[in-house]
Amino acid sequence: MARVRVAVIMGGRSSEHDISVASARSVVDALDPERYDVRAVEIGQDGRWQLEPGGAQAQLGEGGELLPVPADGSPSPFEGVDVVFPVLHGPFGEDGTVQGFLELADVAYVGAGVTASALCMDKDLFKAVMRDKGVPVVDSVTVLDRHRDRVENPFGFPVVVKPARLGSSVGISIVKEPEELGPSIELALEHDEKILLEEYVAGVEVECSVLGNEEPIASIPGEIVPLASDWYDFSAKYDEGGMELVVPPRLDERTIARVQELAVAAFVASDCEGMARVDFFVRDNGDVVVNELNTIPGFTATSVYAKLFEASGIPYAELLDRLVELALERRDRRARLKY
Repeated sequence: MARVRVAVIMGGRSSEHDISVASARSVVDALDPERYDVRAVEIGQDGRWQLEPGGAQAQLGEGGELLPVPADGSPSPFEGVDVVFPVLHGPFGEDGTVQGFLELADVAYVGAGVTASALCMDKDLFKAVMRDKGVPVVDSVTVLDRHRDRVENPFGFPVVVKPARLGSSVGISIVKEPEELGPSIELALEHDEKILLEEYVAGVEVECSVLGNEEPIASIPGEIVPLASDWYDFSAKYDEGGMELVVPPRLDERTIARVQELAVAAFVASDCEGMARVDFFVRDNGDVVVNELNTIPGFTATSVYAKLFEASGIPYAELLDRLVELALERRDRRARLKY
């Protein structure tokens, strides 16, 4: 059989560029060369698209506006490609922008579509949809940059301050004293014009991976135990020995089943397909609440998403196979629609 031609997109303009490259390199290395013809497409932090190191770059106009399709007649990054695997984190990649381009290019791609990607990137809108669909979420209030002088904190202290549309704990603070609130708001507003003040939940932090299109499945959840700091910040997520993942979590079976149930419910309610990692808190009284949903989670073989499915009986290489198959299935399913 002919090999499936896969383009893996990595990098991007966000502060999570390097994390994306590490994830994508793991994907490229793990895709079976007997089954897949793989090409890597890297987006620089300046927005330039490049086919492999030293490949053709695309630029349009004197103003430096960049196109992902070369303007000099060289091959498109997606010419002849069967499936695109976007391994991009944060704005300009995980937020529906690249997904919109791939829709226009009429190419199959792994992961959530435009609507789900944009929705889940915006924690304010995501929570609004979850509440409407009956999925419990962590309480929060939204603050816009133009209203920064009217901030009210209804949660007391400690309180979490975070950008609404960013990931990897960038720009997030746990504010323990009133005098720390102003600087933490300013820090979050450096990253986004919309931020959240969120209740601080002192319970157990749990994550659960989801895989599928029309019939998604949840992995065994895992408990996050930060070691590098007193909460799950950037260092705890990415530094060597920064956290411990306990699988299964140290929770009763009923609570674990509730986490899996809500993981699938959040996935479906946000119109996700392909993959997602859903992050939870379990309160001291046993109540489970959704914190966030990541449509393109960290994707090395040792990242939480993959490790949870490994523990559930789906090893990394098989996980990639299934994601490519799901992308092709969605393309074929949607090809029947009339526009």
